Amino acid sequence: MLRSHILLLAAGGILLVPSTSLAQSDARPGGAMAQAASRFLESLDHSQKLAVSFGYDDPERLNWHFIPRERKGVGLWDLEGAAYDAACDLVKSGLTTAGYEKTLEVRSLEEVLYLFEGGEEEERRKKRHPHKYYVSLFGKPGPKGLWGWRFEGHHLSLNFSIQDGKIVSSTPEFFGANPGLIDAGPGRALRVLGKREDIARQILKACSKDTVGKVWLSKEAPKDIRGGGVAQPVLSEPEGLRYADMSMEQQKLVRDLIAEYLTAMPSTVVRERMAAIKADGMDDIHFAWWGGSELNEPHHYVLQGKSFIVEYNNTQNSANHVHAIWRKTSGDFNVNR
Repeated sequence: MLRSHILLLAAGGILLVPSTSLAQSDARPGGAMAQAASRFLESLDHSQKLAVSFGYDDPERLNWHFIPRERKGVGLWDLEGAAYDAACDLVKSGLTTAGYEKTLEVRSLEEVLYLFEGGEEEERRKKRHPHKYYVSLFGKPGPKGLWGWRFEGHHLSLNFSIQDGKIVSSTPEFFGANPGLIDAGPGRALRVLGKREDIARQILKACSKDTVGKVWLSKEAPKDIRGGGVAQPVLSEPEGLRYADMSMEQQKLVRDLIAEYLTAMPSTVVRERMAAIKADGMDDIHFAWWGGSELNEPHHYVLQGKSFIVEYNNTQNSANHVHAIWRKTSGDFNVNR
């Protein structure tokens, strides 16, 4: 097991993340990002370079969202050949193999929505397309200086800032899935974010009579995550059950849930996030649940530590529409709150 996993020490336990999930071609992925971004720029024509390039301090850098809307930058559907491949390589530079596969799965669901939704065909295609995802660059990519990039479309928002070859911000990190479940029969079901739901529900189910009321705060779930499209996370006092007050089974499940959220990010980002968690200690991480306790019932949960907050919501479309986000409590986008 130790050869196939990277051990991340956290106060109160060991968190195992599969090494295949953390695979990176560059020991400093910030450098790999700069190289990929430069190759991408070189592949574009003049008008595309103008469309994709913003100053690092341009307000557009903070203009994120996960809804299907018009976006600035260069869309994948406007690229062909080497330019399309270079855009994909840039996205890969910010993710693990598992993370990149997850982006492809999220994008593939746009074809499902195209088939499910009614209305005029041309308008549906403008709204629902697996290539309606945009790359934006902020500042000049390179081994020195401060710059950033974004890859975004419906149910995806990946945001990075890099300074002198080091990733200094990787949030907000948003993944969504609609449909959350596609069931084509035994062995042919797709749940892009299924583990994020299943592990969290196990934490709820493992509550004792004395602790369930601390975790399960309401039978009604909020309609969505907080702070969608807002530059900085919406924070309140942590709610729910503290890690220190959980059973050993629940503590392991919390570590498993954190690990599941980390599998998309490169190893340096994982280590940075885990170092912050370790410095703060695990004891004051809180977990809270709202809504139904069973599959296909609308539900919502928050996992909050001193350095991070995870929000997950599955309430829309008969609880078959998932929003999940990891944010940094001290500030996203390399901005201190």
